[in-house]
Amino acid sequence: MPAITAEGLTKVYGSRKHTVHALDGLDLTVEEGTVLGLLGPNGAGKTTTVRVLATLLRPDAGRATVLGHDVVRDAQQLRREIGLSGQYAAVDENLTGAENLWMFGRLYQLSSAEAHSRAAALLDQFALSAAGNRVVKTYSGGMRRRLDLASALIGRPRLLFLDEPTTGLDPRSRIGMWEVIRDLVRTGSTLLLTTQYLEEADALADDIAVVDAGKIIARGTADELKSQVGGERVEVVLHKAGDLENARAVLGRCCGAEVSIDAHARRLTTPTSGGTESLVGVLRALDEAGIPLDDVALRRPTLDDVFLSLTGHGAEEGAAPEPDGPDEPAAEPAAATVGRAS
Repeated sequence: MPAITAEGLTKVYGSRKHTVHALDGLDLTVEEGTVLGLLGPNGAGKTTTVRVLATLLRPDAGRATVLGHDVVRDAQQLRREIGLSGQYAAVDENLTGAENLWMFGRLYQLSSAEAHSRAAALLDQFALSAAGNRVVKTYSGGMRRRLDLASALIGRPRLLFLDEPTTGLDPRSRIGMWEVIRDLVRTGSTLLLTTQYLEEADALADDIAVVDAGKIIARGTADELKSQVGGERVEVVLHKAGDLENARAVLGRCCGAEVSIDAHARRLTTPTSGGTESLVGVLRALDEAGIPLDDVALRRPTLDDVFLSLTGHGAEEGAAPEPDGPDEPAAEPAAATVGRAS
């Protein structure tokens, strides 16, 4: 049985005069022991999907099961088996890191001794032992995110939801979080990861589902999605505009594909499947033709390229942000869920 199955999930916010379909018949399957990246711009429906699957929101239509539990009917049992790390660290700034983890352990109904033991182990796992007795308000953004992820693991969940886990982090902290998440993947955990960043999904996910306007519009590996927008491309910027036509002919012979020209920027672009070998060939041919360059690069599709190809608009032109809406528990929340949702 898949770890997650969703069929026709629908969630509507607003009034009769103004409604927003945060989810519009979303279908999704995630196999156990895999990492699915849910990729999309702000407002695409990613966070609403996570809230429904984590039992924090009732769907208006459709159904979903997680680890064999119906997310509405079996919400109480399901909450004991999942962990959730949201977009913003849900930790108490006035407690120490160790105290935060102990508190979450108690909310997950661990004994006090077990909660202390589990907190110490997680602080070590997430390289926070030295800061464990410091109050969280003194932590950096990356340290808070690691602590929040550790708190989601306190109950040893079988499945973990990570909702944009690197939001607001600088590049170094983001890479650090990637390493932490990779360590979780190596243990065989099932993860559903939401992100706006193709490179993040590329680095962490076995499979990627692209969400737009509350629906899954494409699914595959990162390479499969990139291939839909032409894969790699060679891009050169000429030193002289007068060389544009000669350079077009050279690139056409080297790459065997149509060459597009931006005359104003003196830029030529052509698809290629040869990677760096094609790039070296282009450089050699242009040099032999006596065509000087200002810049040359081998480009891979970006998140915006993928979205432009799939939806007709770029990632930054996606839907309006998802409404926060009230957290609507599908059943009386367990203590653990109260702790994670607060």
